[in-house]
Amino acid sequence: MPDAIVAEGLVKKYGQVTALDGLDLVVPEGTVFGLLGPNGAGKTTTVRILTTLIRPDAGRATVAGFDVVAEAPRLRAHIGASGQYAAVEESLTGAENLEMVGRLYHLGAKRSRARARELLERFDLVEAGDRPVKGYSGGMRRRLDLAGALVAAPPVLFLDEPTTGLDPRARIELWDIIAELVAGGSTLLLTTQYMEEADRLAHKIAVVDHGTIIALGTADELKSMIGGDRVEVTLAVPSEVEIARQVLAPLAAGEMQIDAATHRLTVPVSAGAASLTDALGRLAYERVAVVDAGLRRPTLDEVFLVLTGHTTEAEKEPIR
Repeated sequence: MPDAIVAEGLVKKYGQVTALDGLDLVVPEGTVFGLLGPNGAGKTTTVRILTTLIRPDAGRATVAGFDVVAEAPRLRAHIGASGQYAAVEESLTGAENLEMVGRLYHLGAKRSRARARELLERFDLVEAGDRPVKGYSGGMRRRLDLAGALVAAPPVLFLDEPTTGLDPRARIELWDIIAELVAGGSTLLLTTQYMEEADRLAHKIAVVDHGTIIALGTADELKSMIGGDRVEVTLAVPSEVEIARQVLAPLAAGEMQIDAATHRLTVPVSAGAASLTDALGRLAYERVAVVDAGLRRPTLDEVFLVLTGHTTEAEKEPIR
């Protein structure tokens, strides 16, 4: 499978601040590549370089076979981008916004109108298409912005935190659209702070911190880096936490975690589902009451915390 995006040793500095410090990445065609990290990690700077908005201080990159510096004008016709904030003209209608993008791509008036109507239907914006964008909700604006990135049907898309601030329903709707794009053959580079988003959409994920990639792999591979399954039990009686700890200690394949506030014990285990059965049997024998129990893998939040020593930033209030 050919590579749609290749970056080698990208460096970018802003004064004394190093935004990128030798970043490398390879994205095969027809896949979603997730850049995961907090604000300031270098994700947006990477996207700006790959979309020709800024030049790297060192290193090189190609997108869709074009050098991002030497062939920037030709490359722009082959990419689409949607940023953290919807780039739409509020005084125009949704249809007019998309038609304007089409004309900027030199599609011609007739093709631009036809493409606008196609995308309004695809993004469930037909009823709002002839209304000024200033009356759109945050989710509608974000969908329109993503539609704008698709007007010229580019083979490579860059989505820079496309669902930041959206409420859960709007976020899931955009996830479905992104999945459809990839199924149709598009290549996506997705930056995000949402672990669930990367877990659900990305074929491969790079964890970025301080301008460099500190881990790379599929979601399962990254989770495996910090250990296997966990048995998680929540007790009915707070005073029984110590008894439960002693009962479950023989099953632990690592350090057990106890959340005193929720009476929850998390036990790293090595025997998978059998460990859960064993744990519940031991607790029942000691008559320790359990209100909830389950077997789970590490989350990407936990991966990020272990790899970087800090969590991603708290989510902002949802845009509705």
